[in-house]
Amino acid sequence: MKSKLHIFLFTILFLGLSCGDDGEPDVTVVPEADRNEQQVIDNDSLLGYLQTHYINSSFLINNQNISLDEIVINSLPEDGVLPEPDVNTLLVDLVETHTTTYSETDYEYYVLKLNQGGGENTPNFSDKVRVSYEGNLMDATVFDSSYSPADFDLTATIAGWGRVLPEFNNAIDFNVNGDGTITFNDPGIGVMFLPSGLGYYSSAAGSVPVYSNLIFKFKVFQSEENDHDFDNVPSHLEDINGNTDLTDDNSDDDSYADFVDSDDDNDGTLTIDEDLEPDSDLEVDRDGDGDPTNDIGDGDPTNDDTDGDGIPNYLDSDDTASRDD
Repeated sequence: MKSKLHIFLFTILFLGLSCGDDGEPDVTVVPEADRNEQQVIDNDSLLGYLQTHYINSSFLINNQNISLDEIVINSLPEDGVLPEPDVNTLLVDLVETHTTTYSETDYEYYVLKLNQGGGENTPNFSDKVRVSYEGNLMDATVFDSSYSPADFDLTATIAGWGRVLPEFNNAIDFNVNGDGTITFNDPGIGVMFLPSGLGYYSSAAGSVPVYSNLIFKFKVFQSEENDHDFDNVPSHLEDINGNTDLTDDNSDDDSYADFVDSDDDNDGTLTIDEDLEPDSDLEVDRDGDGDPTNDIGDGDPTNDDTDGDGIPNYLDSDDTASRDD
């Protein structure tokens, strides 16, 4: 699988990379267009695509057993008449319109839900996910794919993925087949239509030109909650301002965003040690002393507020109590 979906996390603007034959990144960067102006162009292009392309809906909708190559998108014939309307549907009549703010720009993007997924859980925008997918340009060029399950950290993918995949449920469960392959039962299945601003934007990688709108067919199999700094606060809860961007939440104004900062309030007490609530699990030995009944902390630093000011200890520099005291 080409690793075009992965992008570097610890930069202010995420950059999509594509590896050439020599294994070195093959990237072209052009001066950035104004994001607001580019979004108008991109959205007009996406709407035009949705209005002139159709999908074999009667076979796909709520069919949990389809493969990605069975999701067929075709353009209308020259006469503009939808063929076999009892079988096919225009994309514009099926997609959901979503909005988000990213890089101080308001974006619209479109999601086609073919199968919601039967699992109880949905991915958070910052989780690890197991998916299969196919990435296409609007001219049907396939620029990246993995038809076998692939694992991603959503914080290290293009912005659109972290917004779309949480709209779907994981698979219910899976079966291990006799040949060693795995079949996931009732996964989330869909197609996302993203403006370039939620994709690679002004970066060109391989067959993806700059300012390309992107189309991804995908299946969502499993997800796992991320805790990037291992402080017992799940990463999605470290999005304090609720904008689906972990890089701009920095409670103590140091060099590290909260989701990679083990002491979020810089009070000298690690976040994980500001967990003082009584231990509710008497079988897990949290402190590793061989006695699971004498542990301090319930494994959740977010529910400890010693001074009762409404700010949990791990974000309150006035509360420095540690479970090690």
